[in-house]
Amino acid sequence: MWKEFKKFALKGNMIDLAIGIIIGGAFNGIVNSLVNDIIMPVLSVFTKNIDFTNLFITLDGNEYDTLQAAKDAGAATLNYGQFISNILNFLIMAFVVFLIVKWINKIRKPETPSAPTTKKCPHCQSDINLNATKCPQCTADLEGKKNANV
Repeated sequence: MWKEFKKFALKGNMIDLAIGIIIGGAFNGIVNSLVNDIIMPVLSVFTKNIDFTNLFITLDGNEYDTLQAAKDAGAATLNYGQFISNILNFLIMAFVVFLIVKWINKIRKPETPSAPTTKKCPHCQSDINLNATKCPQCTADLEGKKNANV
């Protein structure tokens, strides 16, 4: 079982996946900082200084000035401001991933198609060697059609 696990864990795809998860975790921290430290303060200027982290509804009927005060009191809360932040995080992350994939596709060289090595027999339509003078399937004579892609 150990050998099987070792073979599975050391496959190239598995290591690529692990590296992707680690980089994704670090990237998540960067996006969270971008949203919470840059975008949300700018957005709060346009929304009359609303602090999205303190947008919440308490379920016990009492009012609290901040989310932390509600949590300290042990009140159950619906944190819709944090939900808005998480939606912005997702949208920004999805947009950045889109830009990265677009950039990678742009710099990736398209594969050039290789020259054909076969042609169709005009009589039986089977694939034959490009330089064949006689079809091996139907034995038709192909003289004069050498190197023709029919």
